[in-house]
Amino acid sequence: MPHTKNPTDKAVKQKEQVAVLGGGSFGTAITKVLAENGHTVHFWMRSPEQVREVAETRCNSRYMPGVELAGDIRPTTDFAAAISQSETVFVAIPSKAFRNVIREHADEFHDGQIVISLTKGIEREGFKLMSEILQEEIPRTRIGVLSGPNLAGEIVQRELTATVIAAKDPDVRRTVQNLLGCEYFRVYANVDIYGVELAGALKNIYAIVAGLASALELGENAKSMLITRSLAEMSRFAVSLGANPMTFMGLAGVGDLVVTCTSPKSRNFRVGYAVGKGQQLDDAVEELGQVAEGIYTLQLVKERSEDTGIYMPLVRGLHEILYGGASIKAVISGLMMAAQNSDVEFILPRTLTY
Repeated sequence: MPHTKNPTDKAVKQKEQVAVLGGGSFGTAITKVLAENGHTVHFWMRSPEQVREVAETRCNSRYMPGVELAGDIRPTTDFAAAISQSETVFVAIPSKAFRNVIREHADEFHDGQIVISLTKGIEREGFKLMSEILQEEIPRTRIGVLSGPNLAGEIVQRELTATVIAAKDPDVRRTVQNLLGCEYFRVYANVDIYGVELAGALKNIYAIVAGLASALELGENAKSMLITRSLAEMSRFAVSLGANPMTFMGLAGVGDLVVTCTSPKSRNFRVGYAVGKGQQLDDAVEELGQVAEGIYTLQLVKERSEDTGIYMPLVRGLHEILYGGASIKAVISGLMMAAQNSDVEFILPRTLTY
């Protein structure tokens, strides 16, 4: 049978004008993919020093040292110029600054523009996800979210990676698949924006737990149990807020959870590991030098779960360790002795016949 070209193959791509907002590790990785796929990338960063470095050396040394950014990349501090010619805008701004930046520049987006959030976090006021912030601040745009097991350090090395684009509009899903898809970066589609985005935010909490477990040198069985119970806990919480439980069986759920809970390349895992080895939380975060979203998300999820009565022992236990001065071993021992409830919570009971 003759080979049929995939619509995301480079040979059939049309050059597009796109923007990436945010010069952190993931924003840099997505910029690299887009540029190598032949697109013009308007790469917005707040820091003039970062912009100058990328323009002159083709490297973002703070976040991706030693990685060359090839292709038509146009770094800039001019927000309006970055998005004015771009039909699609990827937003990789940390969650704490996300709304302020979008609100400040809301008038510069245009009707029907595709805006995709790359940020995995939750806003404290109202427990808002990034897509909800976009909907509130720039409702005239078409919104989606990108999430999955996407370690930026592997993407820039062109290692095989898959991601999920979630959007209600099928044209948004197709556009992002065509822009980003290539031989090493595969883009799958989903319509459950809330579930995909919430999975991406929640898994950061459990990566910290996994880092603690690794520091304590728990056995492989125990680590597997922690990851599996993490999946049960995060999906139980998300479904209570309206997400589709099946989303958590895919790349944005179990896929992202596994990679963040098992890899020292994960920022949240590294923070947990450092704390597990005796380092103070503030020192571990400072040494990391980047945003570990799970630290902020933990506080919000704990408050929300208590308000809604959702049972989340891992969240409660991690909070006691990081903020309550509790012994790591005592908390983990307590988790091990917790009630043994259902394994898979979204299987409907069947009527048995004898």
